Amino acid sequence: MEEKTTIYYDEECDFLEITSGDLSNTYSKNRCNGVFEIIDEKTGKVKGISISQFTSKTKGLKTISIPLSCEILS
Repeated sequence: MEEKTTIYYDEECDFLEITSGDLSNTYSKNRCNGVFEIIDEKTGKVKGISISQFTSKTKGLKTISIPLSCEILS
């Protein structure tokens, strides 16, 4: 079964989160300056990333390219 990718951005908190699949058994690991990996407790696989103060960390960046598989729902 293919995992679904979710992109969530909270403008008020300036918080971006990109996740894939079930997050029920995960924990977050602070990599640096408010950039967190979301890790599966059992497999150790990275299931996502979250970034606090996203716009200040990407100021001046013109394009963000992330390869994603997606499903169009109707």
